[in-house]
Amino acid sequence: MIAQTGSGNIQNMEKISLTALAREQLELARSHNSGRSARTVYGGHEHSLRQTLIALTGGNGLDEHDAPEEATLYVVTGRVRLGDGTSHWEGSAGDLIVIPKTRHDLAALEDSVVLLTVLQSVGPYA
Repeated sequence: MIAQTGSGNIQNMEKISLTALAREQLELARSHNSGRSARTVYGGHEHSLRQTLIALTGGNGLDEHDAPEEATLYVVTGRVRLGDGTSHWEGSAGDLIVIPKTRHDLAALEDSVVLLTVLQSVGPYA
């Protein structure tokens, strides 16, 4: 779909069903030994915003890793725990967690799907 903005710029618009993608990614996670699956739904290296749908089976997660400059985690389905070594935050379907700017990990307390939104630098010096 193409839409015209108030300034006259033309943009491509795309509608994505997170519900359908969440089901698909969770099925893939259940079939992988790692218990996880991910798909970038928007952005990538050429964009400053990246959104990735991550599916985790209960008891699996992401090991401790560095934090991006700015990021949020929206829980699409299930329950997760985000921890930074000193504190932890639990989220369930519909919750939005602002990711701390410290090293952190993510654990699925049950089969879960989250939408990770990251603001990243782009360009030759990124």
